[in-house]
Amino acid sequence: MNTPHTTCITHTASTITTLMDIPTHDKAASPIDQVLSLTKGRTCDRIFLYNPDAIAAWIYEKYIDCFTELEKRATCRLPMLSVVPPVTPVCFGSMYSGMQPSEHGILKYEKPVLKVNTVFDDIVNAGRKAAIVSTKGDSISEIFKERKIDYYIYPYKEQCIDKAVELIHEDQYDLIVLYNGDYDYYMHRHGPEGKRPLRALRENIATYNMLYDTIASCWKKHNTMTAFAPDHGCHKTCFILGNHGVDKPCDMDIMHFYGFLPAI
Repeated sequence: MNTPHTTCITHTASTITTLMDIPTHDKAASPIDQVLSLTKGRTCDRIFLYNPDAIAAWIYEKYIDCFTELEKRATCRLPMLSVVPPVTPVCFGSMYSGMQPSEHGILKYEKPVLKVNTVFDDIVNAGRKAAIVSTKGDSISEIFKERKIDYYIYPYKEQCIDKAVELIHEDQYDLIVLYNGDYDYYMHRHGPEGKRPLRALRENIATYNMLYDTIASCWKKHNTMTAFAPDHGCHKTCFILGNHGVDKPCDMDIMHFYGFLPAI
């Protein structure tokens, strides 16, 4: 496919706030014009982001048939560029702060609480409600603590998915972020293309499709944006295991999928 990946994930934060018509903190990178243009000037009062870990653009391209049903639900597919180093806390710090690692302060694989402004702070400052749903100890569960948002943190991803479905039905939040680290977990242990990681890939996609359909049913009165938005890619090591963290396309290039409801 050889699509150039030049739009950095730092542009995600202000894309969210601009779609919601709320002020963005001044250090965030500009919103993604291609996404904004799709809304034809309308704003979104509900946003749902699904963050599967480590699903690379090359995995998408090689196993594109796995994404068929997801693409039916997507309004657009965007080639995105991660940040250096492409490791989870650094990447999600950039995705939701809108800043490069040198600006937000997480420069390696560690999970301190971010002290800079993030999309979650912008949401709260605008009088809106946000929720993070994630597995215990993972980056999204740790680095965005100490905000006036709601945290639903569980030991297992199945509990997180169930809670996300419950929150969709309850319809109390303007922004919901759901993390799923399964593909990354199995990729590290069996390589990016092992049977168990590829099963996790398919499960991630099926989960997003289910959540999208639940949103389509439950949020009919809202203008909604959804996104399938991984943080970084991955590569196979010489020991057949998987890894990430290098400034190369295998780890830096990812695909984001945006959907809008009602359909544009």
